[in-house]
Amino acid sequence: MVRIPAGTIVLQDARRRTRREVALATFEIGTFSVTQEQMSELLGVVDDRPQARRPAADVSWQRAIRFCNAASEWEGSDPAYTFDGEEVTWHVDSDGYRLPTEAEWEFACRAGSTGPHYGPLVDVAWTAADGVTTPQPVGGKMPNLHGLFDTLGNVWEWCWDFLDPARYDDYRVFRGGGYADEAWSVRASVRRGGGPQMHHEDVGFRLARGGVDGQNAAQGWSAAADMERALSDGPMPMGWTPRR
Repeated sequence: MVRIPAGTIVLQDARRRTRREVALATFEIGTFSVTQEQMSELLGVVDDRPQARRPAADVSWQRAIRFCNAASEWEGSDPAYTFDGEEVTWHVDSDGYRLPTEAEWEFACRAGSTGPHYGPLVDVAWTAADGVTTPQPVGGKMPNLHGLFDTLGNVWEWCWDFLDPARYDDYRVFRGGGYADEAWSVRASVRRGGGPQMHHEDVGFRLARGGVDGQNAAQGWSAAADMERALSDGPMPMGWTPRR
């Protein structure tokens, strides 16, 4: 884990054409994506093509959440999440492992950079330009200035936040681009997402930790904002039918 200092990040909502500045408290985030070896050790998940240092991929958001709790329990920390069926509650004051918020992820990825990449893409990210057909072992490219590897390219990484609850219901965000993506898609600001039970061969995750005082709000996320964003009574893009 790497300790990321407090700071601010500006996030954009392309559909609603809004920008917001998020103030972040200090937090920790994994140097690497969670690997196949770690998934096997904590959850007993064995990949069809095992390679210890390759990032765990084809992992659903729900499974990533359960891994976070397993990692917390392994180290004797209070789990960050509780479950009610498939409903997940994040206890923001917990010191356990968790997924980063979108704001945390982008702030950590950028490491002070203001452009789409924190270095020449060929040097920092596995993309379609490399011609690889599977996720590559973590740490094979150059890190950003925080010492984080592969936040761009290799595998997309799940975050805690909803993608756009008015349009995509319960879809969660993943960030960063993957090994098969073209350069235009491997940028610090690009957002994609999927349902919490979906899994994709180029989507994994990275751990974060760090509790904050509060309830149902932390590090750029809040339950109240989720409810507000789920409303679809404003102007709608042409051809768009909301899911709610």
